[in-house]
Amino acid sequence: MAGRGRLGLLAVTALSASSPVVGMVGGGQLARMTHEAASGLGVRLKVLAASPDDSAAAVCPGVSAGDPASLADLRDFAATCDVLTFDHEHVPSEHLAALERAGVCVRPGSVALRHAQDKLVMRERLAALGLPCPRYSPVRTLDEVREFAGADRWPVVLKAVRGGYDGRGVWVCRAPGEAAEVLAAMRQRGGAVIAEEHVPFRRELAALVARSPHGQAAAFPVVQTVQRDGVCREVLGPAPGLDPGDAARAAQLALRVAAELGVTGLLAVELFDTAAGLLVNELAMRPHNSGHWTIEGARTSQFEQHLRAVLDLPLGTPRLAAPQVAMANIFGAGKCESAADVFARYVHVMAADPGAKIHLYGKQPRPGRKIGHVTVPGDAGDDLATLRARARRAASYLGSGRESDD
Repeated sequence: MAGRGRLGLLAVTALSASSPVVGMVGGGQLARMTHEAASGLGVRLKVLAASPDDSAAAVCPGVSAGDPASLADLRDFAATCDVLTFDHEHVPSEHLAALERAGVCVRPGSVALRHAQDKLVMRERLAALGLPCPRYSPVRTLDEVREFAGADRWPVVLKAVRGGYDGRGVWVCRAPGEAAEVLAAMRQRGGAVIAEEHVPFRRELAALVARSPHGQAAAFPVVQTVQRDGVCREVLGPAPGLDPGDAARAAQLALRVAAELGVTGLLAVELFDTAAGLLVNELAMRPHNSGHWTIEGARTSQFEQHLRAVLDLPLGTPRLAAPQVAMANIFGAGKCESAADVFARYVHVMAADPGAKIHLYGKQPRPGRKIGHVTVPGDAGDDLATLRARARRAASYLGSGRESDD
């Protein structure tokens, strides 16, 4: 069953007749924040949510219950939308290809999205393009991991080819015994694994770009991400102390990836900054945690930019709206936390720092769960270290009831 209609090179005609309907598969916080941007544009956003408790389901009026792994549910949902897009990559690529054959406008398309769904496909394509990546190899046995590592290249990073995110599906193995445990667990799950070299990086960067169907592209300033246990904790923009030439190379690399893979919408390229240069770590084809700062920190937020791109509208300027920006994620903590407990902490945070911008995702707090973020945009002359400490303190207090800038 085809959707409501294909969008042309530009959506101006559709917009003048009636507001288009963007369908987002997934009801998480990315869909929730995309809904806010859609409202400002006068665009209708519909969400396919797996649960009524999903973050976007609480705020978006156009919610359909459904399983993103069900072709029937995807077909029913797509029939009510003009264009289909995603807040996560966990949609079977064969289902997306079937929708495209039926005339559904899927952005990014199934061919492009596969590079964010399958790490081996991504590595092989980027290597074929001559783009800098860590050394890698598909592995099935411990002997193959040992051969990859050699005598002196431990630790080795093992990654699930599909399904990993936020540190899940990534294991740093410091000895063959640890690798054997990972391989055994993945065999039980029927999952494939690749081995990658353990990169001695100086820091992690993210280059976020947008690309429309007719080829217009725009790059946000390159940012530094601070990870702990594979989970993003902070984002600093622009990346402090980054050589302007390296910043330009990172942005150009991301723009090239978007063009070569035929991406429509947002593309986040996560990078290792090493002594030998930049290496591509991961790809995501959707709004991304590394771009949440753009809501206050850029002239066009990543969420508005994604909508513009998938609707083939002219892209907005990605320029900074503040000279420097610090963002910190809020994580639940404690045994008896509730959303009401977090909201009760607003008074302290807002009084202590009126410049801190709070975003909660409507999630029930639990220890270690990402429930929101705080952004602190700076003014001319503000010190980034101070902005970072302010964001950390606010996020810490909202999540735990205790101020900490560690």
